Amino acid sequence: MRQRKVLITGASGFIGGFLTDEALKRGYEVWAGVRSQSSRTHLQDERIRFIQLNYKDEEALKKQLADFAEKEGGWDYVIHNAGLTKTLDKANFFEVNAENTRRFLHALAAQCQPGKFLLMSSLSSFGQGDEKNFTPIHLSDPQRPNTAYGESKLQAENYVRQQQVIPYVILRPTGVYGPGERDYFLEIQSIQSGFDIAIGHIPQRITFIYVKDLARVAFDALEKEEIRNREYFVADGDVHTDASFARLIQEILGKKHVFRARVPLSLAHIGCLVSEKIGKWMHKSMTLNSDKYQILKQRNWICDITPLQKDLDFHAEYTLRRGLEESIAWYKKEKWLK
Repeated sequence: MRQRKVLITGASGFIGGFLTDEALKRGYEVWAGVRSQSSRTHLQDERIRFIQLNYKDEEALKKQLADFAEKEGGWDYVIHNAGLTKTLDKANFFEVNAENTRRFLHALAAQCQPGKFLLMSSLSSFGQGDEKNFTPIHLSDPQRPNTAYGESKLQAENYVRQQQVIPYVILRPTGVYGPGERDYFLEIQSIQSGFDIAIGHIPQRITFIYVKDLARVAFDALEKEEIRNREYFVADGDVHTDASFARLIQEILGKKHVFRARVPLSLAHIGCLVSEKIGKWMHKSMTLNSDKYQILKQRNWICDITPLQKDLDFHAEYTLRRGLEESIAWYKKEKWLK
């Protein structure tokens, strides 16, 4: 039986590394799309093959893919996971997340058509949910992103939907966590230090997906032949509050005493703007910025995963507790936590 081939862009990143692991586990010939400056620390398996794609020049990219197809025969599947989540200049979101996707799709369609293309998008492409009754965000709801990041992801989705050559799947994961993830790690680190600072007086309703479950969903969607030109939210099916999330972290860490406080949204907004200005002065992307404020401000991150459960018979293998336990054990092993 011929070994299937998959290209995973952004393979050196947090999610990309787990997508690569899942592909190897399933017996794929794995091609990791990386940049010249990308760290390959978590891509040490000798079976992994590497390719550096020139997204900025569509004609050069077409030639590169044509040469690859002639030599290697192309890929069965492409997972386009590469993208920006932080940047000093918001225009970079659209250049990297959207325009690179457009040029990549055009080049693939012209020279190296895969059997299916999967875009790793984000729940942020939908924007603010119902914050009165806290009903879940549904696929039928209008997409009204309220961040530059979310807008760039929506634009990328539109490019995928507009082309009619390559069958596609769009995944929109909610909060992705797991070993090596850095944003949720900051909260874990803060609670270990004895502080839990929440934003806003109304608790956030938050949802999660463990990175290994997300990787499994991606390949299940690719491998199921009838899943073509479909879109899904990806979450584990449970709903938490920011407070219950913090308490669970505290319990797993075995931290007896934690100082808790809720910061008004107005103060959080000022803090994010100040952090963003400091970042521009230091020429450094900051975790807290004006885009991040919109994410912190949003109270409802509940999404409807019924289509995912129906079409892929999806059931999360990891509860939030199990995923956090595994993640925290990794952070301790790697000396991120003492």
